[in-house]
Amino acid sequence: MAGEANSFVSDYNDFDYYEGINQYLVDVVELKARDTVRDFFEKNQEGIFYSRQIEVFYEEKYFHWITNRAIRDLIEEGVIKEEVRKLSTKGEIKLLWHKNYRYYKRSAKDLIQLVESYSNPEFTRSVGHYGELMVLDAFARIESVMKGRDVKHFKEKCWTKTDKNMDFIFEIDSVPYGIEVKNTLGYMDYKELKEKSEICHHIGVIPVFVVRMMPKIWIYEVIENGGFVLPLKY
Repeated sequence: MAGEANSFVSDYNDFDYYEGINQYLVDVVELKARDTVRDFFEKNQEGIFYSRQIEVFYEEKYFHWITNRAIRDLIEEGVIKEEVRKLSTKGEIKLLWHKNYRYYKRSAKDLIQLVESYSNPEFTRSVGHYGELMVLDAFARIESVMKGRDVKHFKEKCWTKTDKNMDFIFEIDSVPYGIEVKNTLGYMDYKELKEKSEICHHIGVIPVFVVRMMPKIWIYEVIENGGFVLPLKY
């Protein structure tokens, strides 16, 4: 799970992440998301938020990138105001609030302090470590055998295209599984998802992704390619 701490910083700096993703998604869904987000800010005119927070709040209804676009549209309309602030963790956060909220600076300061406490490297490492511990405990309960940790080889096969690896390899009834754990607010990077799947297929193990949340269309893709997804949210 190398880079887990960096991915937590990106949980708060996500506006550019979705640029270019699924640009041709159905407009009707985007319009509904825009109305949903508009209604949220109309009802919370004296609150301050950040994009990922809203994306996660509505992820049961919309993919993160749909909510993100809705926020962008409402910023362009002038319904939502935004401001970029630097974080002590070297990242950035784009704050969002309703246009009628004039005295937002105290709330902005409080929110940034909260975000910085959660994006502290020690805290993020602990969260990532906790995700791995849950996986270890779960596989121990079913009496699986761990064949490797932070590995990119299995038996005589080895992944050499990149320096990426899998968090774990377990065997259950002599069937090998390559496990990747992503316990972050945002979705794991789609390119990484594809690469990790490719690693597993190359070294002859079944890919399993243990994630906080993942879009259903990605889950179906993993399943169709012979893998599994275990969303921690459910």
